[in-house]
Amino acid sequence: MISPAEKAAKMLLERNATIAVAESCTGGLLAAAFTDVPGASSFFKGGIVTYATETKIELLGVPAELIRRFGVVSAECAEAMARSVAEKFRTDFALSTTGLAGPGGGTPEIPVGTVFIGIFTPAETFSLHLKSTGTSRDDVRREAVSTALNAFLISPR
Repeated sequence: MISPAEKAAKMLLERNATIAVAESCTGGLLAAAFTDVPGASSFFKGGIVTYATETKIELLGVPAELIRRFGVVSAECAEAMARSVAEKFRTDFALSTTGLAGPGGGTPEIPVGTVFIGIFTPAETFSLHLKSTGTSRDDVRREAVSTALNAFLISPR
């Protein structure tokens, strides 16, 4: 059975396109999904794990004001992360993840399992809001990676 990362790789290779990732809550799992595909260096340019708020600002250039206004767990932050990593790696596409994998840190407004996925394409930048049904930190992170890859596969190109 072909994985979502392999399907994404096939699509990228057919279009001679490239992708990069910016991750927070998934901590490198999204990059690992791409690098598990043989020949990944042909389409995957790299990734940045910006787990702390200050690294989102310093390494990715997410505006501090955007984070103050919307928070790091937001559609706006996910979209800014995706745009920035595409620009930094000069790629055609980009994915980002930001959220709360738990087990702690949640609030009534932003419960554990809340993840935003940013998708940058040549046509547009948009985000998805995932309310994970995972029962563990690992479940939330893996569901976020799976959702990001599947969303990328059906995104506008």
